[in-house]
Amino acid sequence: MSVYVDANSRLHHDQERSLALNCPHCQVFSHITAVSVPQYAELVSARPSHVGVVYRCDSCNAPIFLRFAVKMYAANRVELANNFVELERAREKFNFTYLPEESEKLFREALGCYSAGHFNAFASMCRRTAQAVINDLGENGRMKIFNQLAEAREMAEIDHETFGSVKRALFNTDADAYPSMPEIGAYESGVLLELVKDMLYEAYVRKGKLQQAMMVRRFFAEESLPKITSIGRAVSSD
Repeated sequence: MSVYVDANSRLHHDQERSLALNCPHCQVFSHITAVSVPQYAELVSARPSHVGVVYRCDSCNAPIFLRFAVKMYAANRVELANNFVELERAREKFNFTYLPEESEKLFREALGCYSAGHFNAFASMCRRTAQAVINDLGENGRMKIFNQLAEAREMAEIDHETFGSVKRALFNTDADAYPSMPEIGAYESGVLLELVKDMLYEAYVRKGKLQQAMMVRRFFAEESLPKITSIGRAVSSD
């Protein structure tokens, strides 16, 4: 795949027609179109190591800012890296309704770190979130969470190396040596995010929804019982 700015300051991208991402403004997975590209002459003169390009979300027309690393300054082009950094990321959504206050506060901060691309801070906040859940679950809480993550790993077929990094991020304690804490990149953070969301769903959201559904069923059953009884009496009297 090739990405470059030509001598006429036009951006060329082999995957331009299929370039899409989650818009940080409208939250829609949408195609994006380049609308503002740095001038070739200015790039050659200043020779920055990174280049910023403004795109437009085709869904809501909001501006989206992407940063590319410069691979090479060639004779008639400035070649850019295939990968880019989203300077604004769509905020992850989660149903906090059933979470205890402490777990909710910690995971909200974790999602803020993830959206900002601060992946190691995100991993630290996920570890604090997991610890809060373990403490809340009480006896054998740590084992329950560990078994749940192992089950999720099997279902999602997560490779051994990635799961090892995620497991250390969640279960290392402050007493552990610093070298045992892994560096967390974008992919590992994405896996960690989905596993923590699954952990919270199983620990609180699923239980809360089920309990709420049972309360609704009980309410309607109790409301309908007198009506059924009165109808039965009316039929009998006739």
